[in-house]
Amino acid sequence: MAHWTAFEKETERETRRLIRCIGGVQDEEDQNFLLAHKFAWSNFRFHRYLDVDSHKVQRSVSGIHEKFLVHSDVRKAESWTRLTEEFLNSPLPNSEGAKSDAHYSVLSLLLFLSASPSNTDFTERPRLKEAEEEDSFDWAKYLREDVDDGPYPETPDWSEEESEDDEQQPISREDSGIQLDRTPQEDQDNNNNTEAPLTWTVGEPGARLWLEQHVVTPYWVGHAPRFPHSLHLHSNLLNVWDQHLYNTDPLYLPEEKAFVTETQVIRETLWLLSGVKKHFIFQHHDGKVSVRNNVVVTHLTPNCLRSVLEHVAVFGQAVFRLQRFIDEVTGHSSDPGPPGSGSGSSHGSSHGTKRGSEPPFRTYQAFVWALNRFFTGFKEELTTIEREIVCNDETVTLSAVLDRLNPQLAQIKVLHKVFCTGVAEVPPETPNVVRASHLLNTLYKAIIEYDSAGEASEQAVALLFSLWTETVRPYLEIVDEWIVHGHLFDPAKEFIIQRNKDVPVNHRDFWYATYTLYSVSEAVESEEKLSDAASGSSGGEQGAGSRQLTMVSFLKPVLKQIIMAGKSMQLLKNLDCKEAEQSERSSRDAERKSLYSLFLESVQSRLCSRDESPVDAAAEQRATRRSLIQMQAVISQHLQIQDVHDPLLAINFARLYLEQSDFHECFSGGGFNVDRSSQSVTCQTFELTLRCCLYPHIQRRYVECCGNLMRTLKKDYRLLGYLQAMRNYFLLEAGDTMYDFYTAIFDKVQEKESWQQLSFLNGQLQEAVGQRHPEDSSRLSIFLEPIDPARKKHPVNNLEVLTLGYKVPWPVDIVISSECQKIYNQVFLLLLQIKWAKYSLDTLRFSDFTDVTSKMADEEKPKEPIKQQIHRMCLLRVKLMHFVNSLHNYITTRILHSTGLEFQHQVQEAKDLDQLIKIHYRYLATIHDRCLLREKVSFVKEAIMKVLNLVLIFSDRWRAGVGAWKIESIDKMESDFKNCHMFLVTILNKAVCRGSFPHLESLALSLMAGFEQC
Repeated sequence: MAHWTAFEKETERETRRLIRCIGGVQDEEDQNFLLAHKFAWSNFRFHRYLDVDSHKVQRSVSGIHEKFLVHSDVRKAESWTRLTEEFLNSPLPNSEGAKSDAHYSVLSLLLFLSASPSNTDFTERPRLKEAEEEDSFDWAKYLREDVDDGPYPETPDWSEEESEDDEQQPISREDSGIQLDRTPQEDQDNNNNTEAPLTWTVGEPGARLWLEQHVVTPYWVGHAPRFPHSLHLHSNLLNVWDQHLYNTDPLYLPEEKAFVTETQVIRETLWLLSGVKKHFIFQHHDGKVSVRNNVVVTHLTPNCLRSVLEHVAVFGQAVFRLQRFIDEVTGHSSDPGPPGSGSGSSHGSSHGTKRGSEPPFRTYQAFVWALNRFFTGFKEELTTIEREIVCNDETVTLSAVLDRLNPQLAQIKVLHKVFCTGVAEVPPETPNVVRASHLLNTLYKAIIEYDSAGEASEQAVALLFSLWTETVRPYLEIVDEWIVHGHLFDPAKEFIIQRNKDVPVNHRDFWYATYTLYSVSEAVESEEKLSDAASGSSGGEQGAGSRQLTMVSFLKPVLKQIIMAGKSMQLLKNLDCKEAEQSERSSRDAERKSLYSLFLESVQSRLCSRDESPVDAAAEQRATRRSLIQMQAVISQHLQIQDVHDPLLAINFARLYLEQSDFHECFSGGGFNVDRSSQSVTCQTFELTLRCCLYPHIQRRYVECCGNLMRTLKKDYRLLGYLQAMRNYFLLEAGDTMYDFYTAIFDKVQEKESWQQLSFLNGQLQEAVGQRHPEDSSRLSIFLEPIDPARKKHPVNNLEVLTLGYKVPWPVDIVISSECQKIYNQVFLLLLQIKWAKYSLDTLRFSDFTDVTSKMADEEKPKEPIKQQIHRMCLLRVKLMHFVNSLHNYITTRILHSTGLEFQHQVQEAKDLDQLIKIHYRYLATIHDRCLLREKVSFVKEAIMKVLNLVLIFSDRWRAGVGAWKIESIDKMESDFKNCHMFLVTILNKAVCRGSFPHLESLALSLMAGFEQC
């Protein structure tokens, strides 16, 4: 039994003692003793009892500890916990390390033997450690041979002759009954022990053949020689299984097999995972890895070996696909790629580029660089394992190798899943922008998905996050170049925003048509271009309403800020302003960090802040238990106040809020207020990282760029002055200036003279503006537009031929565009028509009727007295004046003035140019709607126009005198005005009561005050 371990020897002795003690048989040669020994030894070595479950034992220990706490045995609970921890951490004979199976087995036995620990009186006794005996032997004299007897006098003297005799004695295992493992090689060595050792020399012809035959068995060739192996039953499981199949299946026919050793299987497994393509055990067919059918090992059944190798082949195929993608991309890169990067070029460039001449875009290059870094570390681990196999210092099995590589294989599975979804499934002719955004979205969603699994996928989240940070680098560099220098550098067109080179910077449509936002559908089958128009995010929002669109997900929260900052910076670079030059000089002189570097530093600081104070696990566990006891006492007091005596409920509440740091202070102080952040409950950790580490840097740059642009436009380019000029001339806020202009036109109309002449109109406009605002005289002009002849029947429509123009310089024309001037002109025309009607009524005189009465005395008597007719005309004039004045006051005060004050305040608060454009458009839309110019309320405008037209007709007949019109015309004018007045009052009252047009309330009340009941 010299080959047995000390544990086996001790087990053998104890087994014999057990049989003698229980069976009473003392003779070891007795047949009953041998049967009992065989039965006991077999059960000890090959028992079917389950090993002890350490988790169940730990739960039992924790349960007893809680039971002690429930029974208020705090000392007993502390002693129980401390003693069990000391036992689990103490060494045991025949076991290595702490908390081994032997520890838990003994502890489990004690738990089974215990009856009721909580009902036992226990007092811990102090234990004194046995002092180690000091060695009093004088080793110096013994080594100098001054003393003949050593420290152990009974030890027999050692002799070289006896040792040589022991070496010549054959090994015998007859006493144990276990078969001796003998290999054919050992038998051959015993038979030919006089054979001289073989030697070889490099120069000899048969040297290489000898080396191939004696170093490794050529198992990859047909009819390879069988390698020597043990004849033990465990080493010949394959033969036993074949014999079983032969005996049970009459149709079983043994097949020819290729025998390999487990070491050879391990090495080919390592080669497969390292990217080697030529194997014997594994075969490659069209990118798929399969296992050779006839490969067997002697100690495993074929099905068992095949199931393990097929599991390995799946990972080998994943490594092969990822390595081929790396080779395809790095084959076009100028950076040194991994070894064998050119081997994948023969497989085509399905993932790299659409045409072989084009290099792969930077997002794929960054993704490949991250993959290459992972595989470099993975191959180092494979090389380490292979070196251990070559050294042969310890036993290495296939199961142990796979267990060791299990974390890396799980990571390869995650990488392959991301690769298949983000790269392989994308059609070859897909644009680069779709490829890049889809890959980044895949990584983003994978991180969110694995992050939601919690601690079970920490390694996968860490791997994907490092992969994402490398892959996103080109995108962040493009964003950084754009928002810092105003240059969108994207030669491969992989960024979701593309520059339209047909529109120069100094064009008036620069802000609307310069950049195109690409939104990609989930199916990755089509592409939709959405112009960002006035807003950087308006295109994406409109597309999202009609269909589900995805762009680069992590940029969605700050996409508008990126677009605004980029366009603002590019506009600033082309403006001749001192502030832009100063900012450029300061950014050039200072050592500015890129957006990607700032992001990595923020991530690193965020991760380090979590690990600033590492605490010892045991100390932290003890502190947690002490906190649990304190919280239990506090909660028990609060429960007793409400007449609730439940210690288990107190423990559960204490454990529930154990992680709340300020719980003890808040709860014991009487004020129970648990602060739970909404972010920690609703948001994922990765999204929180982006909001804390990336978005603030983009937001800061956005505020800086857009603030500089707004200050430049307001200070150097008089943006506010031009907005005020538009309101002065188009909305008639410059009353005295525009009064001189339009009264000249109205006088021409009253005198029946021609006024539709450009020279006359522009002359009057320049004269009126030049007196008070000479800086705007060169910018204002009047144009005549043709109108429908049918509309000329109504006098009020004759003013529609007028169009006021104002030349706005660049870049102010980005805000005050030609479309804005069209809306301004519609309001200007309405105000001009109201002013015309008001001016016509205001210039009527009662003296026009003095001469008419004397002439009518000689003529025949009219149907109605003249004075009564004049009275009716005066009453109608007053009614019309009330109507026109009410409408005029509503437009000028309630609409234009109050809305203008609100607009001025919003302009001062605008943070970027896009917001200012929106404010301006909203202001124009508001006055357009409230002036009843919208198509939806056109019937109200028609009624008002009918009254204004009636005012002009009434003025003409007033000036013509009493004899120029008949009584019937007065009746008709009164009837028309009454009908229009009644219609407007009814419509406006309904609208006000319904609440749809609250701004019309003042107009409705004013018109109702002058309305007569018939």
